Amino acid sequence: MYKLIKKKILLDNNRNIIIETGQIANQSDGSVIIRMGNTLLLSTVVLGKEVKDSINFVPLTIDYREKFYAGGKIPGGFIKREGRPSEEEILTMRIVDRLIRPFIPKNFNREIQIMISLLSYDSKVLPDSLVGLASSSALLISGIPFNGPVSQIRLARINNKIIVNPSIYEIKKSDINLIIGGSLKSIIMIDGEMKEISNKNLLKFIKISHKIIKNQINDQINFLKKIKKYIKIKKKKFNTIDNYKLKKKIKKLSYKKIYKISKKYNFKKNRNEQYNILLDNIKKKFSDDYLKNNENLIYKYFNNYKKKSIRKLIINENLRLDGRKPDDIRNIWGIVDYLPGVHGSALFTRGETQSLTTVTLGSSIDVNKIDNVVIESNEKFYLHYNFPPFSTGEVKKIIGISRREIGHGNLAKKSLKNMIPKNNPYTIRVVSDILESNGSSSMATVCAATLALMDAGIKIKNSVAGVAMGLIIYKKKKIILSDILGEEDHYGDMDFKITRTKNGITSCQMDVKDINILNKKIFYKILKKSEKCILHILKKMNNILSKPRINIKSTSPKFFIIKIPKQFIGIIIGTGGKNIQNLQSNTETNIIITEKNNVGIIEIFGKDKKNIDKAIKKIEDIVFIPKKGNIYKARVKSIKKFGAFVELSKGVEGLLHISEISFRKFIKIEDIFKIGDLIKVKYLGKDKKTGKIKLSRKILFKKTNEEIKNN
Repeated sequence: MYKLIKKKILLDNNRNIIIETGQIANQSDGSVIIRMGNTLLLSTVVLGKEVKDSINFVPLTIDYREKFYAGGKIPGGFIKREGRPSEEEILTMRIVDRLIRPFIPKNFNREIQIMISLLSYDSKVLPDSLVGLASSSALLISGIPFNGPVSQIRLARINNKIIVNPSIYEIKKSDINLIIGGSLKSIIMIDGEMKEISNKNLLKFIKISHKIIKNQINDQINFLKKIKKYIKIKKKKFNTIDNYKLKKKIKKLSYKKIYKISKKYNFKKNRNEQYNILLDNIKKKFSDDYLKNNENLIYKYFNNYKKKSIRKLIINENLRLDGRKPDDIRNIWGIVDYLPGVHGSALFTRGETQSLTTVTLGSSIDVNKIDNVVIESNEKFYLHYNFPPFSTGEVKKIIGISRREIGHGNLAKKSLKNMIPKNNPYTIRVVSDILESNGSSSMATVCAATLALMDAGIKIKNSVAGVAMGLIIYKKKKIILSDILGEEDHYGDMDFKITRTKNGITSCQMDVKDINILNKKIFYKILKKSEKCILHILKKMNNILSKPRINIKSTSPKFFIIKIPKQFIGIIIGTGGKNIQNLQSNTETNIIITEKNNVGIIEIFGKDKKNIDKAIKKIEDIVFIPKKGNIYKARVKSIKKFGAFVELSKGVEGLLHISEISFRKFIKIEDIFKIGDLIKVKYLGKDKKTGKIKLSRKILFKKTNEEIKNN
């Protein structure tokens, strides 16, 4: 019999999270079930058997999958089984990786695979709020070297009320939506979107989240103590191959020379060429047989001294690889309307990072349809980010879209989406192609996308810019870096991407490599410096294009919406779609008809406004749509004590109330007109409460007595 061991974690409003182990997946090195409401996650950890001596990174793999049965669904499409991960699943994998990776020993050389499965889904509890807790708990009981535990939560704010682990419906109403992860000592990762909030509000959220995270970590520690009473956890050992004699020799051959190259303030390409020449010359000092067995160690030690030299340059001399001071921002230039044939475009360059971003406008058939276990939606605004190998001067096989590209694109989308007007009729697809990269390409994407949207004539609320902030810590000295380079990200202790408008923060994403570095004071300094940087960047962007174009371009499609009574939908479509197909063909337009709240909504989409007007006229000929203020001839269909029902056109009837018939006194309506008579009425629009047609006859007789006689 398996022994079921449980631990309850208390949240607010009588809610709780339950951690379980011992009952399922016991052949893995560590497995837990996490329950909150009816949302249930299984997290397993397995350690690879082989030692991987030829790698220079932590061999950690994260896999998160949502089982369709968890939400009572069958996968759509021809193949009725789960396939490759969705973008939402990949984004969740990245959250776990960013939280867990810093806590695995850097010299660990055996593969670790963490697999998280959503087995049951409750719409009141989002699973990505629990994945950090699930992963940490499974690792903790596996015996694998782990400098945790850690945990992660989601926070949202609705009408100034803070909600821990909100539902998907609550997130839609919120102005702050943050996922935050951390350890007992520090916040480790942040990922979220906001509606132009202040630095103070973000700091408040970080402080609140850390308190909750620490409670969950202490509960994990108590959970481990409880397990140890029943199960003996074997600590997994690992041996690292090191060669101190070789290490010393590589330092002698490389360290001072790397420092000298780093201080030349070369462009990235030239600098890397010099590093590679130096490394090749060092390799020539060894025999072929020695290289065969130790080349990987040589590369590892060389890279370690490269890291030390770059950090020392910044710490000791307050200088960076491109010659900037810590607070300096790279040179910025850009242009809009770079591609004349597209709907909107911008080329934005900051230092050696460059984004070519385009905007394409579409109709409702172009929405990004998301249909997975947790999310069912049609996105009218979406952004795709592409990172080709030539942007870093490399040759690589292109095998689909990388997790990094999905993550960077999502960050840029979150930064901008709340700036798109709610009454925007278009589906908007933004594509960022990175043409050069030396750090902060996702932030360059945000800047370029803002300019491209304005170039396309989209009336965004405010311009958005972004910057990546870095941090270098050596002993007690801490240096904050603005607008970091690729090497400063790779060899630094933190990468904090922040986007904002002139009014406040719209999104942020933070990762750290040193697990105990952040406190409230550092956060405050970083946010203040980032605000100054972004206001500078916004000023530069304003010089390129200060506001959205008044009109969309001639190359852009024009858009018009008509609302019709539900009963006319079939007439416009025609038998087998014949009417609508002829209409589209004759007017060179795309026409989409949908029904919402018993109203037919017709979207007319085309490049030529004359053709759109032609399509509108043809639809109006088929379906009579009265216009407010117009006078119509109406036939009296029936007479009641309170008024007469009149027909404006076939299928369109309205009540002419007795009070709107005439200024003259009359005993009964038949004294004025009879059933079948044609009379003139003025259309006054629809009643806001009931939606019924409002008509008046007497309004036509205000001018002269002669008009009354003629009628």
